[in-house]
Amino acid sequence: MTTTLRPTEPLQHAADGTRSRRYQVCVNSRPVGAVHLGTSPALGDSAARVLALHIDEPDRRRGRGTVAALAAEEVARGWGCGQIEAAVPADSVAGLRLFEVLGYVPRNRGMEKRLGAAPPALPAGSAVRPMTAEEFAAWQVYETEHYARAWMERGVPEATARAKARRDHEQTLPRGLASENMLFSVLEHEGVRVGTLWVALQEGKAYVFDVEVEEAHRGRGHGRTLMRVAEAQAMEAGKRVLGLTVFAGNAPAERLYESLGYETVGSVLYKPLV
Repeated sequence: MTTTLRPTEPLQHAADGTRSRRYQVCVNSRPVGAVHLGTSPALGDSAARVLALHIDEPDRRRGRGTVAALAAEEVARGWGCGQIEAAVPADSVAGLRLFEVLGYVPRNRGMEKRLGAAPPALPAGSAVRPMTAEEFAAWQVYETEHYARAWMERGVPEATARAKARRDHEQTLPRGLASENMLFSVLEHEGVRVGTLWVALQEGKAYVFDVEVEEAHRGRGHGRTLMRVAEAQAMEAGKRVLGLTVFAGNAPAERLYESLGYETVGSVLYKPLV
């Protein structure tokens, strides 16, 4: 039997510059599922993204999804993409297994926590204050570089990673420190600065964009304290869900978030197209 992809629409061009196209998955010309393939709004035209892959129940567990994913990779190569990624919901065990078998590796995962009724208290000796304009200027230079390197370490070409870092900061922080619904904080312990926090207040929830303990003060529980600050800020703003993204391979951060009750809501995996 031959499994192929059959286009069901012309190539679509979105306002953000991405391309996409929907396909039927066919076995000997019989439709058995669907694939939606696009390019990445985050990484540009050089990266493809499996937006959806579905195989009808009667045809599952026969390798149809594997062949469809491989066919999607060939389409992405034809588009000139150097890599492909897939976002997999946390409850899709089969989807995660499929992409791992095909050589995709984790890039990051989204996590969320439902917050309690009362904000958590800070440990004795710890206090939080707003970030100053001078501190923000130094922080933004450091954070932009740190963010770009995190993407480079996970398969993104340097030029693409640096362009993404600049673009994301420009779009997210159009007014710098004064950008709307953005909270920048400094954690001090016994009067000494030990870390920083960036929390965004979004529709329906808050989001931790960055949490950083200064190197000389790591391993002393300050990361946990910063996350308590984030929870308190979210609750003060009327949000009951706090989300974040953690890069794959950052084991200390993953352990911290899991110990605080954060649950994975989805993972992004990627694969070079060589």
